[in-house]
Amino acid sequence: MQTQILSALRHTSAGKVAEDILRRCVHCGFCNATCPTYQLLGDENDGPRGRIYLIKQLMEGNLENTPDSGRKTLQHLDRCLLCRSCETTCPSGVEYGKLLDIGRHLAEEHVGRDRADSTLRKRLRTFLPKTNLFSLGLTLGRTFKPLLPEKLASKITAPRPAGDWPKARHNRWILVLEGCVQPALSPDINAATARVLDKLGISLVVAPKAGCCGAVSQHLGAPDDALEYMKRNIDAWWPYLSKQGGGVEAIVTTASGCGVMVKEYAHHLRHDPEYGIKAERISNLCKDIAEIIAKENYQQLAPTQATKVAWHPPCTLQHGQKIRGVVENILTDCGYVLVPVADEHLCCGSAGTYSILQPELSQQLRRNKLANLTANAPEAIVTANIGCQTHLQEGSDLPVMHWIHLLDKSG
Repeated sequence: MQTQILSALRHTSAGKVAEDILRRCVHCGFCNATCPTYQLLGDENDGPRGRIYLIKQLMEGNLENTPDSGRKTLQHLDRCLLCRSCETTCPSGVEYGKLLDIGRHLAEEHVGRDRADSTLRKRLRTFLPKTNLFSLGLTLGRTFKPLLPEKLASKITAPRPAGDWPKARHNRWILVLEGCVQPALSPDINAATARVLDKLGISLVVAPKAGCCGAVSQHLGAPDDALEYMKRNIDAWWPYLSKQGGGVEAIVTTASGCGVMVKEYAHHLRHDPEYGIKAERISNLCKDIAEIIAKENYQQLAPTQATKVAWHPPCTLQHGQKIRGVVENILTDCGYVLVPVADEHLCCGSAGTYSILQPELSQQLRRNKLANLTANAPEAIVTANIGCQTHLQEGSDLPVMHWIHLLDKSG
């Protein structure tokens, strides 16, 4: 794709990244075939190819200089789930996710947001990444749930006891990212992970000062805030990486959305003289829990009785981290029966804060996803991301859980 990016943008870091990505696009349109919003809406501007053209026009200064045009551009960009299904499909290696973050930021600067939208996004950036604040809000929500409107009450999940967390007793040990909302919504995920790894001879430990991975801020138009979260985590983890600290094997994530973000720390901090090299090491050490367990003798965790489950691979796992088939192999090797699920590549509609910012599209995608997941009568639905888990459970009578719970119960 030929580009004529404005000189004021071309020489910036974001401009150079965007131009390189734009030039890889060959207009083939394969991306639209796997784009959830294009399939729902049928609008070229609500598919990756159309959004790429809108971002190109924006960076070239060719966007019609009218508030209405700018608002429509921002609306089309906001409707993107950032599921990255298009990246999996693209034959030219277009890194669409990075381009969209740049495009949204420019569009916001170009047209701005109305007060209600801006306020909501600021509240989400303030509330979600801070674990203690989110936990307090969730506790209050659970206490007053009977008094809340049905639409809001349906999003308040029941408490999930964590259970025992084994003490660190093995020579091998791994750090785990606690995250921001997962410790409050489902503390049992990391506790179950600790129990499973303990049976495999690995101790799971937490760096107390680590927290939100930065994804919430990054995708809500606050990249500077995201960088601060990244640096805080690097500072919290760094002592554990030295020989004096014991030398952890990996930094594991049990939420695939956090995993894809931490694996991209090297990109986001590539120009930082203090954190650039550290970020590269952190990104290389980051592994999804499936990548860790796949290399161990996990067959010992097989259940006594086969269970039929429907597997939902989060977009951040299959498209973001490019991890496909790993969880499926672990579960089938352990004796679980995975029922066929149509359109596995499509997003469930959670997509971080998307279910809050774009509720109608999100709920339609969830209905479609749940219809496919339940078509062959599974006993449960399993996934690998807290956002997907919570979102799907809100619309399903079947239990929805992290797949690590299957191995925890089995062993």
